[in-house]
Amino acid sequence: MTEQDLVFLQQAIAVSFSARERGNHPFGAILVDAAGSVVAEAENTVVSTRDVTAHAETNLVRIASARWSPPDLADHTLYSSCEPCAMCSGAIFWAGIGRVAFALSVEGLLEFFGDRPGAPLNQIGSRRLLTPADGIEVLGPALEQEAARAHEGFWS
Repeated sequence: MTEQDLVFLQQAIAVSFSARERGNHPFGAILVDAAGSVVAEAENTVVSTRDVTAHAETNLVRIASARWSPPDLADHTLYSSCEPCAMCSGAIFWAGIGRVAFALSVEGLLEFFGDRPGAPLNQIGSRRLLTPADGIEVLGPALEQEAARAHEGFWS
């Protein structure tokens, strides 16, 4: 992961704090083109839209796929404050986004839930679902402590 990747991850983490401030789950994502320009950003809106599929990454894929075709997105990077889940990984795959970098790992996220009732017991993340064979590079975790701060006290 490059220094530039870390800067973009910090931006995705900032979006996660924005989602939390709006009463949503603390997840954020940005999309960067091959030239290094941020071309889209999205936050989690599960609570405000009452849509369980409104994760930051799926919201971002909706924006991106409305503007660009899969071949156009192959040289873009999606930066996420947390490792994309199985649903989001599928959306990233079908959108044709060629690179994913994330901050907080699934394992790190699950630590916030403990063994309370209704807590997710297992999540399959992007590292297990998206592969170079699919034409997708996955980088992470990185900046986990910084990303974890958005979740502190939120899930209890």
